[in-house]
Amino acid sequence: MTRHVVKRLPVDTGISGWEAISQRRFPATVLDRDITADWLIIGGGFAGLSAARRLLQHRPEDKIVVLDARELAKGPAGRNSGFMIDVPHNLSSGEYSVADEASTKAEIVQNRLAISFAAGVAAEFGLPSETFDPSGKVNAAASDRGLALNDNYRRSLEKIGEDHRVLDADEMRRMTGTTYYRGGLYTPGAVMIQPADYIRGLARGLHERVSIFEHSPVLELSREGRHWKARSNRGSVSAPKVILGVNGHIESFGHFRGRLMHIFTYASMTSAFSQNEFGTDVTGVDRWALLPADPMGATVRKVTVNGRSRIVIRTRFTYDPGLRVSDRRVAGIAAEQRRSFDARFPQMESLPLEFSWAGALCLSRNHVPAFGEVEEGLYSACCENGLGTVKSTLAGMMAADLAAGVGSPQLDQYRNQPEPSRLPPEPFAWLGVNSVIRFQELRAGREG
Repeated sequence: MTRHVVKRLPVDTGISGWEAISQRRFPATVLDRDITADWLIIGGGFAGLSAARRLLQHRPEDKIVVLDARELAKGPAGRNSGFMIDVPHNLSSGEYSVADEASTKAEIVQNRLAISFAAGVAAEFGLPSETFDPSGKVNAAASDRGLALNDNYRRSLEKIGEDHRVLDADEMRRMTGTTYYRGGLYTPGAVMIQPADYIRGLARGLHERVSIFEHSPVLELSREGRHWKARSNRGSVSAPKVILGVNGHIESFGHFRGRLMHIFTYASMTSAFSQNEFGTDVTGVDRWALLPADPMGATVRKVTVNGRSRIVIRTRFTYDPGLRVSDRRVAGIAAEQRRSFDARFPQMESLPLEFSWAGALCLSRNHVPAFGEVEEGLYSACCENGLGTVKSTLAGMMAADLAAGVGSPQLDQYRNQPEPSRLPPEPFAWLGVNSVIRFQELRAGREG
């Protein structure tokens, strides 16, 4: 008998603004009995819920169960910046696109497959434009280095025939209301989502056909005969096949240990404001979405719902193999974000940052997923490499295809990747990764 005892559970620090302003429209259910199913999915984020929908498409009569340790959207899936990006977005280097042309094209095809799947979710379950907005995104530059990075990125997109448009300082000011940015690079294929609303909307659409249990952490996963059995606090689920959509937490289940980098990033969201509170041009148009030209800079988004706007700013990365960070660190980084926000919008220094939070992401050194059948009947859809909305959606889709025996050229390509490479032993990994991160953040300068 194979037995995995889960000795640590995910810890989320701070209150995600996305989750706080999201409206939940169906009740949470806790697993409180022993049940059997055809499929068990552990993790109710982008990977897990995408796998559930994909399995419904393949096996509509099968019984599917999803277990999540928290309430949906309160974990990492509801804590990201909400960019579903089609073009390359490699956080492991100092520039977004570093692969050869063939690899870059292949990655774009995969990303667009996931975005198309998400667009199907939005259409099927009636998600509004505030939740799923195919508006594109802008890489914003605030310095000479940022402009140079954008120009490099432009050339790489040009080589492979990808649509893009260069924005000058005046266009950036009209969009955002601030003179902080000197230029931008617009790409039209990205979709902007309200991540907590998307996850809850997807779950709401699934929950009449999929049994979703929240606040039901898996404490032990064991194989008994031909079935896996997942034990939680008050019940258990037995199923012949299990998909793990738990990102870096998969190490807690005994797989890919010493191969995954557990990174935390940090964000703050302002309180709501109306345009006339600070003048009509202070923050530009109703919605915009900026990635930094330097990957280690500040991601900034403006969202508007019912005439009330908020701005979200995300900065800083830390490597934390213990999978938890302190409230004190979140508060300290929020103070840094206050300074970044005020530099961009000095007229709004009286506007409070209402919510601040940390969110976990997972990287591998060689920028590959932790994917595949890791034990008989146990499948991994983990390690999103810093682009959780798209990469986790894709991983969930591909894991469902693999487990259901549904072949495709896309699956063949996706599974034909090496496994994540090993990290140096601790404390060398901690020292090395955090040193590289801090150097890159300091080099980002005005982009942060």
